[in-house]
Amino acid sequence: MIKITLPDGSIKEYPVSSTAMDVAKDISEGLARNVISAKFNEETIETTTPLTTDGSLTLFTWNNPEGKKAFWHSSAHILAQAIQFFYPEAKLTIGPAIENGFYYDVDFGDKTLTENDFKKIEDKMLEFARQKSAFKKRSISKADALAAYKSENNEFKVELIENLEDGEITFCDHSDFTDLCRGGHIPNTGIIKAVKVMSVAGAYWRGDEKNKQLTRVYGISFPKQKDLKEYLALLEEAKKRDHRKIGKELELFTFSAKVGQGLPLWLPKGAALRERLENFLKKAQKKAGYQMVITPHIGQKDLYVTSGHYAKYGEDSFQPIHTPKENEEFLLKPMNCPHHCEIYNTKPYSYKDLPVRFAEFGTVYRYEQSGELHGLTRVRGFTQDDAHIFCTPEQLNEEFKAVIDIVIYVFSSLGFEDFTTQISLRDPEDKEKYIGSDENWEKAENAIIQATEEKGLKTTTVYGEAAFYGPKLDFMVKDVLGRSWQLGTIQVDYNLPERFELTYKGSDNQLHRPVMIHRAPFGSMERFIAILIEHTGGNFPLWLTPEQAILLPISEKYEIYTKKVLNLLENYEIRALVDDRNEKIGRKIRDAELNKIPFMLIIGENEEKEGTISVRKHSEGDMGTFTVEEFSEIIQKEIDKTLKQF
Repeated sequence: MIKITLPDGSIKEYPVSSTAMDVAKDISEGLARNVISAKFNEETIETTTPLTTDGSLTLFTWNNPEGKKAFWHSSAHILAQAIQFFYPEAKLTIGPAIENGFYYDVDFGDKTLTENDFKKIEDKMLEFARQKSAFKKRSISKADALAAYKSENNEFKVELIENLEDGEITFCDHSDFTDLCRGGHIPNTGIIKAVKVMSVAGAYWRGDEKNKQLTRVYGISFPKQKDLKEYLALLEEAKKRDHRKIGKELELFTFSAKVGQGLPLWLPKGAALRERLENFLKKAQKKAGYQMVITPHIGQKDLYVTSGHYAKYGEDSFQPIHTPKENEEFLLKPMNCPHHCEIYNTKPYSYKDLPVRFAEFGTVYRYEQSGELHGLTRVRGFTQDDAHIFCTPEQLNEEFKAVIDIVIYVFSSLGFEDFTTQISLRDPEDKEKYIGSDENWEKAENAIIQATEEKGLKTTTVYGEAAFYGPKLDFMVKDVLGRSWQLGTIQVDYNLPERFELTYKGSDNQLHRPVMIHRAPFGSMERFIAILIEHTGGNFPLWLTPEQAILLPISEKYEIYTKKVLNLLENYEIRALVDDRNEKIGRKIRDAELNKIPFMLIIGENEEKEGTISVRKHSEGDMGTFTVEEFSEIIQKEIDKTLKQF
């Protein structure tokens, strides 16, 4: 017998070689019908894998992220099977699950796959799925695996196998199809009831521009046809909310081929919106004791060698800037933290002076590949709402919790109420990726865990996602469409203070190293605004929106009164503009609606006579007639509902 520990802590005994499905059936028949994947002792397994030792077992259904991963990875096998049916000469490479669905990279040779081919691929996938073929994993020797793919002239699979150790190579079979695969499958193909080939794109083998370009075929699948319909409807809504589309319509930002890819140009309305976001955070930071600093857009290469950023980001940075002086090199700034370390180093500190909190809206630059650029969410130049706190180890816990408060304040004021937190730790199996001692990493990781527990945050822990200099707490925010985005981040760092030899004098009159907290509630201003646009559909909170009201005079006869109202609104600090075009009032209202202006103030004969304005609210309709003072109270109440006090 073996002892199986379940997630609730209960322990049950089962015969040796029992499977995850056997355990599920023992718990309940309903669970057994829905279980599609499992994890045993932190290793993903099939539900049919024999269990031969004591261990911890977690069962996954479609409703678990891990269950979806197995479902979509299995679907990628069926996609490859369908492609091979229609294109027998095509060379298959890799086909992983991704956040939404899966893809398979294929070398089609002289053939091409177009949108016109999607339907036949989908139909064939469903035909294969209905066969209810079991997914069966088997081990194979390295020699046999190489022979199998060499006979097919598949140099891609051969390269993958050559990098594997003999004894760790497995294939997965279903029906008459087999593929190199390390595992993580659903029980059988019949669980897949709905599929959709979404798109095709070019992708270099192993992400290297020097390698051959393959065709990446994207797909998604579901256990019910209804789920696919809902997903496609969600995609249509996402298209309407695309920040690139809305940003253009609302004249917030643009891009220019002459300026360069991935370098956004902020138009007046977008610049004003961005400035309000910055001022909003600056106000909160001032209350929390931050001091604003400004650092240059470039720095000497040695600065980033010292910090470790050159070793980490050198390949993704712009090429060094050479000066007339021999051997002098500068880099466009990839991170703000080395500059802030040097600001700290400008004078000696005592423990009585700490914590020191430096904040900056600092623009940094990374050379992202052109194929990865996407609107404001992936750019080459972006501004971080960066801050670095230098504190004693004893202050770390309270400082970290205070930063959590700022992040939550930012989210609540901008309508992001649904979020979770992720503790991102280093990979214990690959410590070479990180700098610093095990002792410092342990202290930093424990500090984050303790602070989140004391704040009562619901957290998940992920290994391998830490920054190279320290662990972090990432805030995963869900938008109105249910999509998850990583926004705010807080990091604990014992390592950069060592590399920059930062010190403070302790109460013992000896020099000590401060601890450094990196934090950015917005993350990147560009990316945050993109997500905010899509979350709100361009209907920003009233305190943030570029124009809060638009004056719509019925005719030019009311021009003088309209100007008087505009001046009164400015006195109440209400942002407004006038539509004095020679157009009918209906057209003016429609245009204001399209421009998502929150309030339309209609001015005609009665309004002028009574000293009032007729108010219409965006997407809701007429509200009635008010004085400007009464309207200002409406504005203030609505702002107070969303803009919290810090």
